Amino acid sequence: MADSKLFSPYKLGRIELKNRVVMAPMTRSRAIGNVPGELSATYYAQRVEAGLIVTEGTSPSPDGLGYPRIPGLFNAAQVSGWKKTTSAVHAADGHIFVQLMHTGRVTHPDNLPAGGRVLAPSAVALGGEGMYVDGKGMLPTPVPAAMTEADIEAAIEQYARSGQLAIEAGFDGVELHGANGYLIDQFLNTAANQRTDRWGGSVENRIRFAVEVARRTAARIGGDRVGIRVSPYGAFNGMKSEDEAVEEVFESLARALSALGLVYLHVVDHSSMGAPPVKPSVKRRLREAFAGTVILSGGYDRGRAEADLIEGRGDLFAFAKSFISNPRLVTRLREGKPLAPPDQATFYTPGPTGYIDYPLE
Repeated sequence: MADSKLFSPYKLGRIELKNRVVMAPMTRSRAIGNVPGELSATYYAQRVEAGLIVTEGTSPSPDGLGYPRIPGLFNAAQVSGWKKTTSAVHAADGHIFVQLMHTGRVTHPDNLPAGGRVLAPSAVALGGEGMYVDGKGMLPTPVPAAMTEADIEAAIEQYARSGQLAIEAGFDGVELHGANGYLIDQFLNTAANQRTDRWGGSVENRIRFAVEVARRTAARIGGDRVGIRVSPYGAFNGMKSEDEAVEEVFESLARALSALGLVYLHVVDHSSMGAPPVKPSVKRRLREAFAGTVILSGGYDRGRAEADLIEGRGDLFAFAKSFISNPRLVTRLREGKPLAPPDQATFYTPGPTGYIDYPLE
């Protein structure tokens, strides 16, 4: 198959991407002690054909380590560990952003280090099937502590500090995880945010935490090195997808983030996985409200990405599970080769199996 615009270079802030294919962030749970190591460096370097790699969710805080074996970026050991990955990716002429993910109420205390706290906008438990803990299986999630003003200020500062550490670790930028029911999304959504102060209630108040995290992080490292991921109508982790104000919330957020000069808005549509779809009208409103790059994610193949690119719906297109089992996904897409299926049983298991042992050809 002939090359298309999908495989053409693209300027993203201060970096030049070799194509418009993005490797989406995906939790892989290989960071023993919450520190990424050589396995992670190999994994990301194998997938360096992507124009941009966005790492798995990485906590900016000891309080945000929701799942077993996810990496953090808040201490010197984690900076050192991540340098192995960024060095390997850059040595292969790639570009990589780290996704900063504070899980908020989506955790269990046994997944947190000593002194870690389960925090959320309001004291509303996640519920559902609970949270997996190594050696203990699924455990019920507790009622989180409603964050005080001091807690909110501390969390904002943790994101900004983690952004600084990301640059120290060699990343090209950071993606703030404002999707999928994690802390930023918890503030946006009334399923988790039942506050009556300046952090909840009105649309302006509900977007305030996301805006302040973005503002503080951009002030430290430059808005041209900060993106954000959002999931309008997302239902993961107990979010309310039928919120009547959802379009106003995300359009207002996009406009505020655009004014801060953020480099991209990453819009994820999980309808291919059973969530309500993000209506074309919503994606259009977000694109109109945000002046920077728009990344679209959710069930993409080459044909659909090319069609949306031609129609101007997005600038970059993120691929997720297909990157797990096809390290050289860009080549396979360009040449029209069949894609190898991933082994879901090894998505979150420790060790190299199902992580770095997929064929590279």
